[in-house]
Amino acid sequence: MRVLRPVSLTLALAATTANAGLVDDIVNAIKNAATCASCKALFVPLKVLATLGDKPFTGTFVAVCKVISPGLIDRDVCEGAVKTQTPILAHDLRSINPFGQTAEKLCDALIGLCQPPAVNAYKVPFPKPAPANPKVFVSSGKTPFQVVHFSDIHIDRQYTTGADASCTKPICCRAYADKTGPVTNAAGPYGSRNCDTPTFLAQNFLRTIGSNNKFSIFTGDVIEASVWLADRVTVQHDIEEFNRELTTIPQVPVYPALGNHESAPTNAFPRNTTTKKGASSQWVFDTVSKGWEPVIGKAAAEQAARLSGSYSIIVPGTNLKILSINTVYWYKSNFWLYDSNNAYPDPNGIIGFAVQELQAAEDAGQRVWIIAHMPTNRKDALRDQTNYFDQVVQRYKHVIAGQFFGHSHQDQFAVGYSDYSRQSADTATSMAWVVPAITPRSSNPRFKVYDVDPDTYEIMDSKVYHSDVNDPSFDHEPKWDLVYSARQLYGPLVPDHPSTTSLNPPFWHRVTEAFERNQTAFEMYQSLRLEGGNPMQCDAACKKDTICQLRALRSESACDYSSPGLNFRRDDGAQNVTIHESHTDECEGLGLSHVLKGVAEHRAEIDWDQLTAELEAIIADAQANPEPLDD
Repeated sequence: MRVLRPVSLTLALAATTANAGLVDDIVNAIKNAATCASCKALFVPLKVLATLGDKPFTGTFVAVCKVISPGLIDRDVCEGAVKTQTPILAHDLRSINPFGQTAEKLCDALIGLCQPPAVNAYKVPFPKPAPANPKVFVSSGKTPFQVVHFSDIHIDRQYTTGADASCTKPICCRAYADKTGPVTNAAGPYGSRNCDTPTFLAQNFLRTIGSNNKFSIFTGDVIEASVWLADRVTVQHDIEEFNRELTTIPQVPVYPALGNHESAPTNAFPRNTTTKKGASSQWVFDTVSKGWEPVIGKAAAEQAARLSGSYSIIVPGTNLKILSINTVYWYKSNFWLYDSNNAYPDPNGIIGFAVQELQAAEDAGQRVWIIAHMPTNRKDALRDQTNYFDQVVQRYKHVIAGQFFGHSHQDQFAVGYSDYSRQSADTATSMAWVVPAITPRSSNPRFKVYDVDPDTYEIMDSKVYHSDVNDPSFDHEPKWDLVYSARQLYGPLVPDHPSTTSLNPPFWHRVTEAFERNQTAFEMYQSLRLEGGNPMQCDAACKKDTICQLRALRSESACDYSSPGLNFRRDDGAQNVTIHESHTDECEGLGLSHVLKGVAEHRAEIDWDQLTAELEAIIADAQANPEPLDD
């Protein structure tokens, strides 16, 4: 990518090199970061700061934590989050032009002050053109088999029964050292709201899915949301522990995908083009490869180790290929993706691997299920990569029988189209099933059971099951009850859809048309997204954007726009202030972007004189004790 504004950049960097002005430049830029242009201007003094080393760069953001109101973010949470993520940001800023497109994307990811730039044109190469007469998979009317789909289990191995479920941390139900006062809301043995999944609940669930289904799919996120404490030793141990449970407790195979929490720092997966010394997630891929091998076999496990956690496997006794891909390389909050001015269309070869496996399936006359963590229609998905992946989906639409995701912690679906300028039942070609979370953090634990046609491998029905956290029996032993059947609930909205036809993309497009006409039907859908959690309020504009997102399987078409604001919910009582960002970012975990967004929204509450004094000491020390860089 051509370096933009070379003269302006040179002058700006020269103007900020003096020690006396650098602190003022940083403080003023933070104060004034309210637009896309001012966000990129903030990167100029931060780039100078980054050249002094990771230590002063991290120290600067720790100083920011000290001046943020403790009612906004707990000090230990803030400092822990920035200490894990700022070395990555410092590396990014040392590597990029602060006025370039990468910086614009980084401003979007960090603070939401820039809208995502237009998609960089790229045509995915395919080994063969689409066949003129592709194989048609026809149902013979056989009895469907069942498949369980679950996601976002977020097991908290430090969950403590009896600890307070009301706290000021992103997750509660732990014996935090800074806890004061009596317990006001004691955590139950199987889980509580505001808390991640205790081991008892996870194992109870895994025992439940062992009956009456052919296999299961798990679409990622094993690790709980204490991202400010995440370290490699703990994360690796927890992945290994879950893999042992996954391969021994259920009575059927569980085919997994990798989530954004399966790393330390959280969300941080360096690309294979990253130059920073020691930056690698290979330990994650080796860990899951070893743990998954008893289920997926040696060949697929070797793929997972070699291909960043992605693999494929033919389900025994079927003509169905499971294609598990790592979508964290398309995730905005993976800050390693911003360390180059060059636009890499396919980080770590995930799209190329998908093409290879789908072509092989087409040649062999197989159907494919794509399983992955992050849906491709979200604002936290990068527009370039989801556009390119959509090209792949459209090329192999006759091969792909379904796409399956988690990440949002919500019960959702999405439809993809061959022509986004003419969205209709006729152009609806692909369908994504998004499963809610097992963690009870913000809604009832839920999973889906699919009725699958054994000839076409398409979904005939989807049934959602839950365990009601508010049911008195939950504290004794969770019960998993049917919430609804998709065919029974949504079928009447499309009355002429044959009962022998799958719940295919045209069906779901027509459901969205019914939502436009029928407010009651739309509100029913909304109530089920976070069933058991806080009601989702949605006005006319929200409804329009929600339906737009349902009609998209690429983020550029999803009507989901970036914004700097955070939504905070305060528990009743002055002592209990719990931070929860908007539901769209449930899975990110509180991190550096939350700190910067908090500063942007609460700048009037910050003691800028204190911050200035802190930064003067940090920068003076850095200049007196130069730090070697390892980029």
